[in-house]
Amino acid sequence: MRIRISRRRVADMSTRSRRLPLYLGVIMVGAVLTTACSAQDGGGEAEGSCAIAAMYGGRTYTQVANVDFTVGKALGPAEFPPCDDTPGHTDDAAGPEPTTAYAVDGLNPRIAIAMRYTSDEVMLLAVQPGGSLPPEVKALARGQR
Repeated sequence: MRIRISRRRVADMSTRSRRLPLYLGVIMVGAVLTTACSAQDGGGEAEGSCAIAAMYGGRTYTQVANVDFTVGKALGPAEFPPCDDTPGHTDDAAGPEPTTAYAVDGLNPRIAIAMRYTSDEVMLLAVQPGGSLPPEVKALARGQR
């Protein structure tokens, strides 16, 4: 059996109609590559974007970057609260991560503490009422302490 396609029918098709399958193919390939690349970058999971915060003594402390400080003695148990950065997704297994709070030389622990974030990184965290740093922490950041 022989199938014949009329040249007239192909000629009647507009250029746009003949290119539509090509455009759809390009769009599909682009979508697949975009999905594959984004999954590769994040290890297949969405990466979080939570602010670094900790709880100690009933207060919430947030990270203060680019400040030189001296770590003092251990104060006691503290915790990093779980990060809920994925709307509509509750992870019941995620709980607070226990850690230890340390004093910061020259600052009252009610204002600022230090915590070990990784094995080689200690960070400064401060209570930030109303979203602004306490004057003592601002002075430390300017190197005036």
